[in-house]
Amino acid sequence: MIVLGFDTSTSATTVALRLSDGSSTQARDDPPAGAHPGHATKLLDMARELLEAATVPWAAVDRVAVGVGPGTFTGLRVGVATARGLAQSLSAELVGVSSPRALALAAFAPALTVAPERLASARAVEQPAVLAVIDARRGEVFAAAYEAGEDRLPREIAAPRALAPGDLGLLVAEAEGLAGAHHGWLAVGEGAVRFREQIELPAVRVPPDSSALHLLSATAICALGAHAGAAAVDALVPDYRRRPDAELALVGGGKAS
Repeated sequence: MIVLGFDTSTSATTVALRLSDGSSTQARDDPPAGAHPGHATKLLDMARELLEAATVPWAAVDRVAVGVGPGTFTGLRVGVATARGLAQSLSAELVGVSSPRALALAAFAPALTVAPERLASARAVEQPAVLAVIDARRGEVFAAAYEAGEDRLPREIAAPRALAPGDLGLLVAEAEGLAGAHHGWLAVGEGAVRFREQIELPAVRVPPDSSALHLLSATAICALGAHAGAAAVDALVPDYRRRPDAELALVGGGKAS
């Protein structure tokens, strides 16, 4: 099965192509801090370049997998709309993947998501339980808790939700209660980097800012998408987890942050 996967839930645009033999290639665009994300202008060009480099025609794509969030409103809207359009035009299967689950995957199965030259460092910080933390803006994060399940794929312990970084300890306590065991925790993602001081707790460790584990990978989207059940095009929608900024601005008289 050939899977084209991408994620636009963060400021980064990341696209990957997974071939029938399980090998993957990936492209990503990480805009500088404060720069406007290039999801709408870069996504399809990045996908085309990957397909051309692999000499795979668009018509050979069997499945389109997309990160559905939670994440930024505009990014998710662009990613899901693009995935739905591609799946329809290519007559390909469509799969939605939890963006935090894809972020957590590298900690459990680094060989699936991390470039070979960075694999050793990724294995060195491998942990039994992971907090995936995405910057939600407005001083919040989207966070979810996972432990290794079958085939080392992340099994969700606590579902994604928006919360203040200082409340992450409550999520850890909930996850430990549901898992029935106490773990050492690894927090990964751009949110973990940005709010390191609030997130690092006695039981929670954040890898160095430069760690590959903080990068949400389209290779992970493809890996999870290859194992997931396909969805109807009309049934696939973004997982916003909270109301968009524009809607809150209307309700609050334009004072939304």
